[in-house]
Amino acid sequence: MISILIAAAIGLLVSILLTPYLIRVFSRQGFGQEIREEGPQGHKSKRGTPTMGGVAIIIAMVVGYFAAHLVNWIGSGKDGPSVSGLLVLFLSVGLGVVGFLDDFIKIRKQRNLGLNKTAKLVGQLVVAVAFGILALNFADRYGLTPASRNLSYVRDLALITFPSVLFVVFCYVVISGWSNAVNFTDGLDGLAGGTSAMVLATYVVISFWQARLACSVSPQAACYDVRDPLDLAVVAAAATGACCGFLWWNAAPAKIFMGDTGSLALGGLVAGLSICTRTELLAIVIGGLFMVEMISVVLQIAVFRTTRRRLFRMAPFHHHFELAGWAETTVIIRFWLLAAICCMFGLGLFYSEQLGAGG
Repeated sequence: MISILIAAAIGLLVSILLTPYLIRVFSRQGFGQEIREEGPQGHKSKRGTPTMGGVAIIIAMVVGYFAAHLVNWIGSGKDGPSVSGLLVLFLSVGLGVVGFLDDFIKIRKQRNLGLNKTAKLVGQLVVAVAFGILALNFADRYGLTPASRNLSYVRDLALITFPSVLFVVFCYVVISGWSNAVNFTDGLDGLAGGTSAMVLATYVVISFWQARLACSVSPQAACYDVRDPLDLAVVAAAATGACCGFLWWNAAPAKIFMGDTGSLALGGLVAGLSICTRTELLAIVIGGLFMVEMISVVLQIAVFRTTRRRLFRMAPFHHHFELAGWAETTVIIRFWLLAAICCMFGLGLFYSEQLGAGG
């Protein structure tokens, strides 16, 4: 528990202190955000706001995680980082690098399009495939690997088991889906950052609960076969603190944007946590707002291509409400409320399943 608190505190501290430094550096370098011409007119004033602020989130998350382990090692001499924790960090940082390249190209070319679709998908594919392959290895003394070839809800579903190759494909779909979902949500000041903090905080609770009821520690009907759940809680806590610290500067009116650097990294983090905690289906509920944002884009494209009409005024659909006359802060706060409801509902489903399994 102490490690979780230390990771969150250091992640928060590093992020809240590093972000204003990045604002000054990126401003001097001219690393400003380009704005879509067809977007809400109120966003035109945001042109030139420093972007790539996700660098602060990634650095704060990594520093918070390793600092917590350093303090733990100095205090008790216990084992260092786990395979599961390092793999989830690898996934998040790897996608963050893909996002950084995308942001950097946008800045250099002075347009709102960075990497082309093929390059972006290839980058996500390489990182996702590496994660999927590695996650099926490194069994601990109980035979548990960081990921399972079974589809999962709150724990593995025995009815659906993927062959190893299909599991890697499944990993790519999950990772690509989540990274793009968070990326679509990152369109208003603090919307993606605040929502990510809630989702990650939910995973702190879930992972900690799994650690308390791990089958290796407390064998019973309701125990969890998850490798390194407590260390996954440390990763999630460090990222939660990092998001909160960044949100201090990213909340409306934003002084800096996270860019694809942050949104892809956070999406990968959610995907990695869902796979390693055996909660892939439950994550759809917990990150419900992200899912709705992505679905709104898919529906917009599908309806327009078939009928040549738009389902929403603009997608992702947070812009639909802006164009309908809602103030940006109103959209953000109401969407945060929806995100909080999704997280609480997801926690309720997690706990109710545990009660049912225990019965």
